[in-house]
Amino acid sequence: MGNKNLTKEQMEDLISKLKERFEKNMHRHEGMKWEHILEKLESHPEKLWSLYEMERTEGEPDVIGYDETTGEYLFCDCSKESPKGRRSLCYDQEALESRKKHKPENSAMNMAKEMGIEMLSEEQYRELQKLGPFDTKTSSWIFTPADIRKQGGALFCDYRYGHVFVYHNGAEAYYSSRGFRGLLRV
Repeated sequence: MGNKNLTKEQMEDLISKLKERFEKNMHRHEGMKWEHILEKLESHPEKLWSLYEMERTEGEPDVIGYDETTGEYLFCDCSKESPKGRRSLCYDQEALESRKKHKPENSAMNMAKEMGIEMLSEEQYRELQKLGPFDTKTSSWIFTPADIRKQGGALFCDYRYGHVFVYHNGAEAYYSSRGFRGLLRV
């Protein structure tokens, strides 16, 4: 991912989409004001590229919280299903290298790093589902603790029957219905 600069038109289009989504989904960020978020975005233009990538890969990023400690707004992928432009990925680079045949194009962890976003933890995924439901037909990789990853596994979640389910799979597995959701702090 070479050029991380957006054109003026790309920035304006992105900010317009973010504002529209923000205003349509006030339940995700009660009590927050768009003007404050816009100020934060304007003072951290390098974050716009990551948001642009979240949008480009169909994640539909929106503000879902505010970190009082750091003073950062939390943007998360709020697409109904796992972002289409981030599916069919194994978990990480080690898993990608372990596949002998039929390698996916990338891994979830690599792509998150390239985009400048974090993969959701289990706790963050559960918090997102309180605003949901999300992933009722798909699933999303989540950040996997080192002890599980060391044994070859990786975790993913979905929402079925009114509950969040956490599952495990070999980290090298990939499916057309599994992607990942990201978080960006601005």
